[in-house]
Amino acid sequence: MPSVDLIALKEAAAANTWFAIYPEFALGLIALALLGLEIILPRSQHGLIPRVAFIGQVAVLAYVLVFDLRIGATSELSFGGLLLHTGIGQAFRVFFLLTGALVTWLGMMSLDRQQLPRVEFFHILLVVTAAMMLLVQSNHFVMLFVALETVTVSFYVLVSYFRHTSHSLEAGLKYLILGALSSAMLTFGIVLLYGVAGNPSMPGAVAKPLDFIQLRLFLETNPDNVLAIIGMLLVLCGIAFKVGVVPFQIWIPDVYQGAPTPVTAFLAIGSKAAGVGVLLKLVTIVFVPLGGILVPALTAVTAATILFGNFAALTQRNTKRLMGLSGVSHAGFLTLGIIAATTVAWAGAAVVFYLFAYMLASIAVFAVLTHLSDTEDSGLETDDFVDLGKKHPLLGGVLAVGLGSLAGIPPLAGFIGKALIFVAAFKAELFGLLAVAVIGVVLSIYYYFGWMKLALFEFTRIVPQDVTTKELKVGPISVPSRLLLGALALATVVLGLFQGPLSGWVSFN
Repeated sequence: MPSVDLIALKEAAAANTWFAIYPEFALGLIALALLGLEIILPRSQHGLIPRVAFIGQVAVLAYVLVFDLRIGATSELSFGGLLLHTGIGQAFRVFFLLTGALVTWLGMMSLDRQQLPRVEFFHILLVVTAAMMLLVQSNHFVMLFVALETVTVSFYVLVSYFRHTSHSLEAGLKYLILGALSSAMLTFGIVLLYGVAGNPSMPGAVAKPLDFIQLRLFLETNPDNVLAIIGMLLVLCGIAFKVGVVPFQIWIPDVYQGAPTPVTAFLAIGSKAAGVGVLLKLVTIVFVPLGGILVPALTAVTAATILFGNFAALTQRNTKRLMGLSGVSHAGFLTLGIIAATTVAWAGAAVVFYLFAYMLASIAVFAVLTHLSDTEDSGLETDDFVDLGKKHPLLGGVLAVGLGSLAGIPPLAGFIGKALIFVAAFKAELFGLLAVAVIGVVLSIYYYFGWMKLALFEFTRIVPQDVTTKELKVGPISVPSRLLLGALALATVVLGLFQGPLSGWVSFN
């Protein structure tokens, strides 16, 4: 007779619905194909390999959009409950596929100027994209930890990929040390939750303490358990590192400046969105019984994040550090939406919409930075952008649209994203945080419009003695790049005027 464990393993294997993760599986196959092509193709044709990565991601994205968007789909479990597939999870799939494809495009432009291996960069990028997609669909702490560490370890490599520059190596070391600290906090929190929820002597102990649903059942029975509360806070601290909220934002300026510009874009958009997706699930599903401590803690963190990010960015001149600090403030707006989601049903959809608007605007800005960077891309200052609109109208226009959307100026998509978050916060009666958010928007207009003024308008200025400007050199911009730059700007405007199918996400489960 087969043992009980063997029967359980067979039942778990029977629940492995591989087609449920076909986008992630496809990205994994493409990543392996890139390594195979590097061996098969002669060195003179290795330039085709990044294009294979880009086309592969676009093909998977197109398939998901056309055949499997599943708007309003019901929740589905797979792989023995490790994964939970929902409508919002599908929306995050689209988000990460689109972000990965656009970062691949930035990577192709950036690595063309470097004497560095290319295939490994795009291989790791595909692995990170697939891991992020699995991360936001995780329904079990084992799945969450494995996917999150796959993302984190891959970023250790990507951040320090420009190994010939001291800035990139320094950024990689700082990200490694602080990333290891966040992983330790996350692991310790998971261990505490596992130990207390699986203890047979505890009332309401569950058989699978790492399963999100069963963990919630335990917390409903023991909402005042000190170890569970400490475990929850430690888990949230580990996730907060990815989102970049105070006090876990200290790594952002240095790492953003030192990392290659495409990697900075991936960190600012993909890593932040992955953290937000996990945080949204934990706050609105798993840790709801601990809301008496969870909501006040998140409220304090949100207020501090919005104020710190905007005040710190006011005097910043380095463009990548400025984007990093402004990204901290956007993390605050996103956590405001997450808090509202605890009482307002559609606030989670507002968070997803905000992420799409933020992604389009940020990619537009980083695309301009990539076109203007040389082999050392960590030193671009806002003062270097004087008269960019006059010298390069396309780049100046795209930069203006991206910065305007990040600032929340109508009729751009960023304005709608902020408006949805603010309405959700108002309905959730988060009036104090709403006042802080309005202050943050006013402050952000100063530094976003200061950068735009330098790029688009001629004016008399006195250059400080400690500022050394340089002449930006822009080579010919290819037709595909022109089309993609124009598409980013157009999408930002259109999404601000017409939300279309995205408005259907308010009905996602």
